[in-house]
Amino acid sequence: MQPHHLVARAGRWYPVAWEPGRRDWRIYRADRMAVRSPGGPRFTRRELPGGDAASFVAARFKGSQGADAWPCQAGVIVHLPAGGVLPFAGDGIVEAVGPDRCRARLGSWSWNGLAAALLRFDADVEVADSPALRRAFAAVAAIATSISCLLRSFL
Repeated sequence: MQPHHLVARAGRWYPVAWEPGRRDWRIYRADRMAVRSPGGPRFTRRELPGGDAASFVAARFKGSQGADAWPCQAGVIVHLPAGGVLPFAGDGIVEAVGPDRCRARLGSWSWNGLAAALLRFDADVEVADSPALRRAFAAVAAIATSISCLLRSFL
């Protein structure tokens, strides 16, 4: 590997490096690495996509190959006050649209993951702008039904 930066995130250190064998940027966990001696051949430093190592790591952790953005994003109306959603919205955007409803724009690594994340609010959710999220809610409902049937057979 050809090291570029060392980024701290969530209590861990992550070296960001170019991997010549894969012809791609890679992120490693420093606590899982061992020093090799000698260190390897010299190399010419490359430019990291986007230029900022912390944003690059954040984007990769979200499953994005480009900007620091979730690959699956959607706008929804959550039937809860904004104050009840905001602490759990992570890097999402939440704005009040009334005393008991808010508009939220959230993201996830997958549509099913986003649907599941929205279910944690235990409130009605209106999908504002994403047919893919509507399909994901249907898929998550089918999974929940299957699990429910399976559990009933054991009880």
